[in-house]
Amino acid sequence: MPLVVVIGVLLLSAVVNAFGADVLTVQGHASVGNRTAADAVVWLEAPDAPRPPRRAVLDQRNLSFMPAVLAISTGSTVRFPNNDRVLHNIFSFRDGKKFDLGLYPVGQTRDVKFDRAGVSRLFCNIHPGMAAYVVVVDSPYYAVTDRGGAFSLVGVPAGQYTYHAWRPGATTISGKVAIETNTSLEVQWPAN
Repeated sequence: MPLVVVIGVLLLSAVVNAFGADVLTVQGHASVGNRTAADAVVWLEAPDAPRPPRRAVLDQRNLSFMPAVLAISTGSTVRFPNNDRVLHNIFSFRDGKKFDLGLYPVGQTRDVKFDRAGVSRLFCNIHPGMAAYVVVVDSPYYAVTDRGGAFSLVGVPAGQYTYHAWRPGATTISGKVAIETNTSLEVQWPAN
């Protein structure tokens, strides 16, 4: 079993919601060894929190998916517009949501509802260099890290949570964290 080191930084600022409970914005950082971890997904388990589905967009442009990693909550719908100059056929046949959108030209859009948690790896069957991930979580508290490994989780009530962090090609790491004002947590995968 590989050694997993959990180290990442969560900085929290408190506000009070309409019901008088502390609601925090969690700002954090993820890394791999001493390098930043871009395109990682960090989320908190929150089984009792409402998870309103949302609509998200994963664009096709310049023979690429944008963004390369998209995080959504369970029940959300992803729109796949073809804003490229060529036909595309997005599909996912392993893990997560399985689907095949068929060929569609520039200017057209397809939608897919992701109704269960998991990671879907997406490809285009006519452009083998195109790949992306849709990470579906059972939580309203999630974020994708930016190029510098930074992320923000907004509207998190103070309390005890289990956190998870996923990145392409690595093991998902988990741990416990008490979310309160000035809490810090570093999420770090071992160096490759």
